[in-house]
Amino acid sequence: MGRVEGKVAIVTGAAKGIGAATAKALAREGAKVVCSDLDEAGGQAIADEIANDGGEASFIRHDVVNEDEWEAVAKHAEDRFGGLHILVNNAGIAPEGGPIEDKTLESWRRTLAIDLDSVFLGCKHGIRTIKKYTSKAGAGGSIINISSILGLVGQPSASDYNAAKGGVRLLTKSAALECAEAGYNIRVNSVHPGYIDTPLVRDTLNRGVVQGQKVGPNEMRELLIMLHPVGRLGIADEIANAVLFLSSDESSFMTGSELVADGGYTAR
Repeated sequence: MGRVEGKVAIVTGAAKGIGAATAKALAREGAKVVCSDLDEAGGQAIADEIANDGGEASFIRHDVVNEDEWEAVAKHAEDRFGGLHILVNNAGIAPEGGPIEDKTLESWRRTLAIDLDSVFLGCKHGIRTIKKYTSKAGAGGSIINISSILGLVGQPSASDYNAAKGGVRLLTKSAALECAEAGYNIRVNSVHPGYIDTPLVRDTLNRGVVQGQKVGPNEMRELLIMLHPVGRLGIADEIANAVLFLSSDESSFMTGSELVADGGYTAR
């Protein structure tokens, strides 16, 4: 207990999946957590669950592609909990796949906006806010950007998602260097999950397309499992534990790094 004691965190996309697991993990280890999401009922339920378990959390509705709302979320963290030290840029979508030649510019731009522009906005306003509460000799800050294995390797019919998540990986490195050179004592790292058994991935299963193949949901699940040498999909708590590590001082020498938690998917 207490690995992030006394720190204030924002977790985007906190209503379900990796975001919900991360918000709860940070709260269990002592952080005060702002849960943000477009899903008001789901996000409030996670904040209430944290409070019922003895933690401190609040919920705020948040469209992550709206810059004004980013400013409001950062201000909410300061007003409600007295500062900000940790930001987890988790919110995102897994768009319907399709060949580049058939993809519309509108759908391309939507994916890039939600999966990449939102991380830019989060880093921008996260750095501006967190730096007020960190110093070289004092408490450190941490920004964790949730990318994907598809930010490391290509996959057919996923050009927009590949581009967005690859962009998150290199945006993370640029932000990490800027913060280090400015002396802000803010570390910036990315996490690259494999396929995790979350509502987002279950939606992908129901679509029945993996690496360009069209199959049924059950066969789709087996195909995905076969891509992971450990022989199973991941669970949200395993990614939350990786985020918790990067949020804590245990990872104090890590910045601009990518932490891959993929059951061996990218090892082949």
